[in-house]
Amino acid sequence: MIAIVIPYYKKAFFRKTLTSLANQTDKRFTVYVGDDASPENPEDLISTYSDKFNLTYKRFENNLGSISLTQQWKRCIELSLDEEWIIVLGDDDYFGLNLIESFYRHLNKFSGKVNVLRFARQNIFSDKNSTTQIQYNPVFETAADSYYRRITGRTTSTLSEYAFTRKAYEKFGFYEYPLAWQSDNRAWIEFTEEKPIYSINDAIVTVICSSQSITGSNLYANEKRKANLSFYKYLITEKLYVFNKIQSIRILHKYENEIKHRETVTFKVYCFLLPYYLKNYERHAFKQFLKKITKSVFHLG
Repeated sequence: MIAIVIPYYKKAFFRKTLTSLANQTDKRFTVYVGDDASPENPEDLISTYSDKFNLTYKRFENNLGSISLTQQWKRCIELSLDEEWIIVLGDDDYFGLNLIESFYRHLNKFSGKVNVLRFARQNIFSDKNSTTQIQYNPVFETAADSYYRRITGRTTSTLSEYAFTRKAYEKFGFYEYPLAWQSDNRAWIEFTEEKPIYSINDAIVTVICSSQSITGSNLYANEKRKANLSFYKYLITEKLYVFNKIQSIRILHKYENEIKHRETVTFKVYCFLLPYYLKNYERHAFKQFLKKITKSVFHLG
């Protein structure tokens, strides 16, 4: 019922990942490892764990992740069979030993009601040798509320802590943004199909954070900003209706601020945003918006 898909490239923490799967208290899952032509061949580790759980390994001849992470995720998912639920697990992340057991224990609470699950999460910052508190989530939460908590700094989110139905994945897939930045956030909004996300808080995914990762590195600022700008525009034009008024205004602000990182917000941009501010009218926010649009007119003059 569960396919655990691992797009593999780095070996540094991979043993920990595989060990956490070998030690699961419930073995009703299959692991699919897609090796992205890595220079760090994992076959010695794969052979060590091949009799510990159901495991399929494939080494791809070309490195696709450097061109498109979402396409690498896609071809790894295509290794899987007909499992109803899919988890894409990072090669440097790992599960608490009861995670699969908890999935099945909660099954009757979410089966048929949701397309997306979320587990509790804990971050380990390997560069600083520090561990964060465990991050729990509301049992049932809309994708809009979950994303709003993220952009207001009340939660974080990463691909490894989610499970999703194959049916939802096949309908939407992962949208390709630069570095796959925001691709997972868009997925949870689309995959849910306006159903809630169900959270399993008695099972933990541990996420290794380091300066070598895309998230932790400062080397990809331009690509991230480009992805942010495209994603926020998608939210505004396609999905703003799923957010409430306060959340919508915050997203409009995020879009403006992302442009400011790159250039001046033009009168044309404000004209694009005007109907969305009107539709989500809030006196103070609209007053501030009018000040900005007036200033841009004077700037044109």
